[in-house]
Amino acid sequence: EDKLSYNVIGEIRGSEKPEEIIVVSGHLDAWDNGEGAHDDGSGVVHSIEVLRLFKALNIQPKRTIRCVLFMNEENGTRGAKKYFEYAQAASEKHIVAIESDRGGFTPRGFKIDGQEDILKDRLNLAKEWLPLMMPYGVHAVDQGFSGVDIRFLKDIGTTCIGFYPDPQRYFDYHHSPNDTFDKINERELEMGAASIATLVYLFDRYGADPI
Repeated sequence: EDKLSYNVIGEIRGSEKPEEIIVVSGHLDAWDNGEGAHDDGSGVVHSIEVLRLFKALNIQPKRTIRCVLFMNEENGTRGAKKYFEYAQAASEKHIVAIESDRGGFTPRGFKIDGQEDILKDRLNLAKEWLPLMMPYGVHAVDQGFSGVDIRFLKDIGTTCIGFYPDPQRYFDYHHSPNDTFDKINERELEMGAASIATLVYLFDRYGADPI
């Protein structure tokens, strides 16, 4: 039967433009025949780690950095839908939302989606920043699907970005009993978190408009 469950949310409030929100996200629930390490324990760790890195490096963001751990991605996306309903009702200004839901493997790139009138500018902006993310293995920023949970935010003008790690091993584990935490490589997980945190830092520092 359906049971009541909750999204888990934490944030660092922005110092200059707190009303502008940058979301980093993963989902808490997992397919029930494994531990959900790559799907999506790694995305949860990536998202929490972005906030931890900002705190550890003593970086006070200009904009609000919000970590959202969605519930119910695997069975109806009701956590994502409820979050969207709240954001819309509260007239919150989400400038960027990033989702990690493709495993904890070596970073390869980001896929960007958004409303047509702003998508090209946001895509070109992220491409300008590629050299700063290449040390982590990121070499591609392209238009494409961002993520199951954050896609609803596109309707309120949010640029939605999906983290894309190396895909070669993902379906060895996805929704299977093999998806256990011993399959996570710590260094690859750290590199993924660092690449997402770098992108968040750049959007926070420079905003989402063309430089």
